[in-house]
Amino acid sequence: MSNFVFSSYRELREKLLSNSISVESVVSQYLSRIEEKAHLNAYLAVFKESALAHAKALDEKRASGKPLGKLFGLPMAIKDNIAMKGEKLTCASRILDNFISIYTATAVERLLAEDAVILGKTNLDEFAMGSSNENSAFGAVKNPINENYVPGGSSGGSAAAVGGELALVALGSDTGGSVRQPASFCNVVGLKPTYGRVSRYGLVAFGSSFDQIGVLAKTAEDAALVLEVIAGEDDMDSTSSNKPVEAYAQATVDAKGLRIGVPKEFFTDALDPEINTMIQGVLKKFESQGARLIELSLPHSEYALATYYILATAEASSNLARYDGARYGYRAKGIKDLNDMYIKSRSEGFGKEVKRRIMLGTYVLSAGYYDAYYRKAQKVRRLIRNDYLNAFAQVDVIISPTSPVPPFKFGEKMTDPLTMYLADIYTVPMNLAGVPAISVPIGFNAQGLPIGLQLIGNLFAESTLIGASKLVEALR
Repeated sequence: MSNFVFSSYRELREKLLSNSISVESVVSQYLSRIEEKAHLNAYLAVFKESALAHAKALDEKRASGKPLGKLFGLPMAIKDNIAMKGEKLTCASRILDNFISIYTATAVERLLAEDAVILGKTNLDEFAMGSSNENSAFGAVKNPINENYVPGGSSGGSAAAVGGELALVALGSDTGGSVRQPASFCNVVGLKPTYGRVSRYGLVAFGSSFDQIGVLAKTAEDAALVLEVIAGEDDMDSTSSNKPVEAYAQATVDAKGLRIGVPKEFFTDALDPEINTMIQGVLKKFESQGARLIELSLPHSEYALATYYILATAEASSNLARYDGARYGYRAKGIKDLNDMYIKSRSEGFGKEVKRRIMLGTYVLSAGYYDAYYRKAQKVRRLIRNDYLNAFAQVDVIISPTSPVPPFKFGEKMTDPLTMYLADIYTVPMNLAGVPAISVPIGFNAQGLPIGLQLIGNLFAESTLIGASKLVEALR
């Protein structure tokens, strides 16, 4: 049997529909590769039996002549902070080590309804808190491009699965860049939709006003197709939007006359020179095709990181209060009383980074500091959102780096949390503003490490964003 490697779902679907290959043979190949590359630690759980059984059922469905779903036979992975009934839901934390989900996330239900095959659950930074995937309680994920480097985070397992040919597409979650940054580090596409575009029902909450399920794929078209399926209103999530879902996969944009915003705040000495050179090269190509480059100012950008780490940690402190040893999850042994149970269960169950963020969030919400930090940060968040909405009155898309640095080595930033937080400098503003953004690979630096370019769109302008991303792919 040949070793299937597909450049896109379009290629796979053509072969499946022409009967030249079976879903079972494709799924078997992916499962074999997951086993071969187990050292990457991309998966926390592999659904070998159920994936093969589902693949056989899909082959029978095709043979019977029944209509086939939009994602027929698509081998996918799901980040392990997204629920699937009857499967573990660990969030890569000891506190949920043996927790089994009692329901399925809306996004996953929609994937299954369109005939996708779920291969397993992927590794992540614990509770999606991190930018390197080194914070997982079950060990770090290795970057499939160069195993000495981190895959990015927090959706590092999903990015490594797609980049390492262990899934064709994967779901991740993006609270401050957790889909886009690992996509950049693993040479894949990473799409974060507009806040509310995809239901959060079944996504374990970190920062409820920031979290959004996103897609990691090899092409913008594949990411768009999956978004088409998972997007839309959901009665189980009051923050989901009732705006109609467009045919994102068909989206196209003409380079001629396309107004591209270039924020001066994003191209400073803080940006790696090689990344800057590569992005400037893409901008020149756009210009040569008739696009208009418009220099922009996003004046409140310098406050984005501080604002994010006040608000996101405050929401984390509130959301993670439920893991107390009483209701579900890990409970410490040898406890004296209720207070002792809370303290020991949370101290032993949570990792360092999660505890750091809970403490920071609790501090900014405390009586004496609420006005000085939390309330002020909410006001700055509105100013940052206004910066973006004002910018989109002048431009169609904004181009920026995805990350200020290329992938870094294991351990390089773990001792200094602030330098790790700076890895998110170009991605957190979009979560603060709620606007969609996508990271698209644009090549490799002199060390052979992948570099991504970020495109940012207006609220619910995913079609424009995906069309522009296809242009970037064509320029490569």
